[in-house]
Amino acid sequence: QVQLVESGGDLVQAGGSLRLTCTASGTIFGINLMGWYRQAPGKERELVGHITRGGTTDYVDSVKGRFTISRDNAKNIMYLEMSSLKAEDTAVYYCNAEVVDWSARPRDYWGQGTQVTVSS
Repeated sequence: QVQLVESGGDLVQAGGSLRLTCTASGTIFGINLMGWYRQAPGKERELVGHITRGGTTDYVDSVKGRFTISRDNAKNIMYLEMSSLKAEDTAVYYCNAEVVDWSARPRDYWGQGTQVTVSS
């Protein structure tokens, strides 16, 4: 079994900063692509950004220059550094990862989400 657990969500004022953490645990032989998604009330889940195992990142236009994704492959952890937060960043943030698990095949896993609320 593999689990992804997000942490770090909080209530923050507009213009503030926050760091989210995604920790993967279980029988893991390797993790390929990892990503952060978010879902605001009444909206569909959207991609925030991805990071490859080698550290190459890609972001949705709305967060470019404000959000930074990084990962620690040795610890199976991914981070999302968020700065200059806006009210429209309010959402539940989800961690996603393609994990090579006990089956020796890559499988898609999701965390349970962590709430980020930005007050204006």
